[in-house]
Amino acid sequence: MKVVVTIQHPAHVHFYRHAIDELREDGHDVFVFARENDLAVPLLEAYDIEHEVLAGPQQSLLGLVRVQATYEYRLFRRARRIEPDVMTAIGGVAVSHVAPLVGARSVVFVDNEGVTSHRLVAPFADVIATPSNFRDDFGDGHVRYESFHELAYLHSDRFEPSPDRLRAYGVEPTEPYYFCRFRTWDALHDVGEAGLSRKGKRELVSTFDEKGTVYISSSDPLPADLSGYRSPVPPTAVHDLLYHANGYAGDSGTMATEAALLGTPAVRIQSFATDAESDMSNFVVLEREFDLLRSTADEDRAIELVEAMLADPSTPARWKRRRERVMAEKRDGTDVLVELLTETDASRQTREVRSVRS
Repeated sequence: MKVVVTIQHPAHVHFYRHAIDELREDGHDVFVFARENDLAVPLLEAYDIEHEVLAGPQQSLLGLVRVQATYEYRLFRRARRIEPDVMTAIGGVAVSHVAPLVGARSVVFVDNEGVTSHRLVAPFADVIATPSNFRDDFGDGHVRYESFHELAYLHSDRFEPSPDRLRAYGVEPTEPYYFCRFRTWDALHDVGEAGLSRKGKRELVSTFDEKGTVYISSSDPLPADLSGYRSPVPPTAVHDLLYHANGYAGDSGTMATEAALLGTPAVRIQSFATDAESDMSNFVVLEREFDLLRSTADEDRAIELVEAMLADPSTPARWKRRRERVMAEKRDGTDVLVELLTETDASRQTREVRSVRS
């Protein structure tokens, strides 16, 4: 079988990397194509995943449209030569458009509700796979699986934290430390949304700094007074850093989810997090069902949540116990991924039926 995997974000590398290894070990040909950004391509290189870069990063919303068009065109040209059996992506706009043109089955993974670009995917994708709690309905091709997106690489059957990896970069995991992630808000689904202000970032770091060492990862330029907190740990060890941290806070939804699933007390600060009815279901489930996450759109409230976390020394141990329940109830996401990519009974008629109905 020939499989095309597309990567447009560093989290996509983590999501697919174990599946890529397993598919290749099973004798399948896997072709990886990427759109360059601040971490995705370096991660592919660090994990020694053979790949080809089809487009560079965008510098603006208009640039995003231009880069996406370039990416789709180049992906089509490469896929036409490869003649893949299946194409897969997270989000999957390009894959859902290109796959039917080259006679491939498309498997798209989605874990964020209410995103406009999903309307460009749903009529064309053969399979749209989401966690079971997903609110949106994509019709006949919608597959729900009993897991979280990030458990493709963070399930306890898949991920084993290493304190020695941290010590190699000067981080002592037995001493109290806290981790912050600040992201750039330039994706298509970020229009009109925002994360922490510079003032909020400073207050957050200052609050953590009173209790231990603070490490920051940021794709957004850091103020000069925060640059000294930048994490020395490379992206390949960031989950070790998250696992051993006494707490996490930041405006990255992906990293907040990762921290929660690793059993690290986590506070997410985003304008998306206004209320449970409008927030994405994965964040709601992690907070309401598993008590592993705190979310807010208000920076002052975020500081209160962090202070409450820090006031109770038993907090980290309680979070680790809650993680055990998640691992017992949810599947290893890579197992789901490989099953969906290698199934042979999926018919292209699914796409044809859905296209007629839409």
